[in-house]
Amino acid sequence: MYQYPICIGKDKRITIIGGINVLDDIDEALEIGFKFKESCNRNQISYVFKASFDKANRTSFDSYRGPGFTKGLEMLREIKDILKVPILTDIHESFQSNEAAEVCDMLQLPAFLARQTDIIRALANTGKPINIKKPQFISPDQIKFIVQKFSNFGCDDVVICERGSMYGYNQQIVDIVGLEIVKEQTKKPVCVDITHSLQCRNEDSSASSGRRKYALNLAKAVTATSIDALFIEAHKKPDFAKCDGPSAIPSDVIPEFIDQVCEIDNLVKNQDIIRIE
Repeated sequence: MYQYPICIGKDKRITIIGGINVLDDIDEALEIGFKFKESCNRNQISYVFKASFDKANRTSFDSYRGPGFTKGLEMLREIKDILKVPILTDIHESFQSNEAAEVCDMLQLPAFLARQTDIIRALANTGKPINIKKPQFISPDQIKFIVQKFSNFGCDDVVICERGSMYGYNQQIVDIVGLEIVKEQTKKPVCVDITHSLQCRNEDSSASSGRRKYALNLAKAVTATSIDALFIEAHKKPDFAKCDGPSAIPSDVIPEFIDQVCEIDNLVKNQDIIRIE
């Protein structure tokens, strides 16, 4: 299957990793993918479609997980054939890596599995670029050890994806200074996952809540730090999404959302860098 190049960090402009949380209705996935693609094309920036075939790390036994590995890869293959853009998905077990790599152009290491050496080895061996979700339970200066594991297995083409850090119970914060520390210590492209950084948990709830009304504010703030990529999930009707709807943006705001992010990206990346020691 045709493989598309991943240019995160290799181009001065921001890349958008955008799509849906987990596969369900393929027509909706395509509709959202086309909205992201058209918005990125209009702004002349790179776009990567993202969707999961399985959400294996759900809190509740009853939470929707997705179509599963085999059916999910078939859906991703069809989406890629139609959208004609690079595809990203996450894996949860080592055996999934090679088959996923046959379809996808970039693979993702989930935050909860980021210390699992066998999964890191399996991902590294695919030869694909890897999006490393930074665990919410480690500090910015600890992510370099995960990067070193990948390097030891022969994979240096990685992106570090911030998805918020835990401060106390049920509260996630994006550490702006921490983004700079990650850049300095890893020398790798940095992405920020807006969607999962906005998750929160209501007391006694078995499912995550979210704060999507702050999505654009957060996206603008992190884009102003000159990051390399922005990760964002959408849904036609977020309140009815089967997974992480409270953190997903409504798909009808995608065009304006991307336009405003690109305005800031264009500004900061055309400014002279001032070094303060």
